[in-house]
Amino acid sequence: MIAEAIYDKIKPGAKVRVWERIKEKDKERQSAFEGIVLARKHGKEAGASFTVRAILHEVGVEKVFPLHSPMIAKVDILSSPKKVHKAKLYYLREFSSRKTRERLKM
Repeated sequence: MIAEAIYDKIKPGAKVRVWERIKEKDKERQSAFEGIVLARKHGKEAGASFTVRAILHEVGVEKVFPLHSPMIAKVDILSSPKKVHKAKLYYLREFSSRKTRERLKM
């Protein structure tokens, strides 16, 4: 589960690294997924989630993480944007990574 102090720092435009637990048969390992938060939905309630987008091997990949999931080991906030004018940043799907950095002023 994510610590209470991190909840407020996960916001659209933030660059995050999410460590998720992966079970394979009887073993468990952690895998990191690093990207930009596109959206945060439903505040802090039980069904809250956030969407993270990354470019892997020149293909855009998005993952939706439940905020209260026990499969999330931890979330590292790498950077936070100066100012974002929208709550949902779905328009970033159309841009390259360079253009995205310019738009978010990172």
